[in-house]
Amino acid sequence: MRTLLPMLILVACGDTTEEPPADPTGCNGADVLCERRFDELVVAMTHNGMSSAEDDWLAPNQTHGMARQLEDGVRGFMLDTHYGDGDEALLCHGFCGVGSMPLVEGLSIFTSFLEANPREVITFMFEADISAEDTAKAFDDAGLTPFTYAHDPSAPWPTLETLIAAETRAIVFHQGGTTEPAWYMAGYSDFVWDTDYAADTAADFSCDRLRGNSEHSLFLMNHFLTSPLASADLAEQVNHNPLLLDRAEQCALEAGQPVNWIAVDFYDIGDVLETVDILNGATE
Repeated sequence: MRTLLPMLILVACGDTTEEPPADPTGCNGADVLCERRFDELVVAMTHNGMSSAEDDWLAPNQTHGMARQLEDGVRGFMLDTHYGDGDEALLCHGFCGVGSMPLVEGLSIFTSFLEANPREVITFMFEADISAEDTAKAFDDAGLTPFTYAHDPSAPWPTLETLIAAETRAIVFHQGGTTEPAWYMAGYSDFVWDTDYAADTAADFSCDRLRGNSEHSLFLMNHFLTSPLASADLAEQVNHNPLLLDRAEQCALEAGQPVNWIAVDFYDIGDVLETVDILNGATE
């Protein structure tokens, strides 16, 4: 018969093999990032982050849903919104018949994450086919509005530590020109520029500007293939190093500024998260 004495001794004396708790003082998982300004930060961004095989979307862009993406270390999300039946605000990409989620339900995932993880900062880029008013209402209904941050384009970006201290840890951009509410920031008009996103093969990649002004402070590198749809096989071709890291470094060199957002399909394939850590200088 198995004795419980060894276990009782460990409980009484303390199990010295137990893993120490995670450092609660880091920012987005690393101490080195706390004094980094938002425009100096590199994040993995999921292209069509709401479109996942886990949530039974047809022709998905991601393997896992948004909750798992957050758990795995993704901190940037490209999300599309449209109206469904009865003008319900939905997360979906173009034709909602291939997959959709109520916008409030999707945003609530991020609210729960931010509440449970007080030292994490999340970035959004919306391609919105719904009004700014309905977007703001969904943020209110999901409890996400108190976490949002409004930035003055003429001011320097704050550090992650500053955003965390102020509890403004949801940085929200969209592709249109609307600037109300103030936290719903006009991405390509005021803050962001990006590379082309219509690549069929890796040979189509370039670092040339597509949208926005190259003087803007935030640089989005689109790094995914669509031929004619996203697929895990296509991600296998471009998500690995040295291709991914080399391209990010080359684009930063050509632009004279760091790549901030690396947008990918199937982030779990290849070296996406490791590459972000390397570019952030956050490797152990």
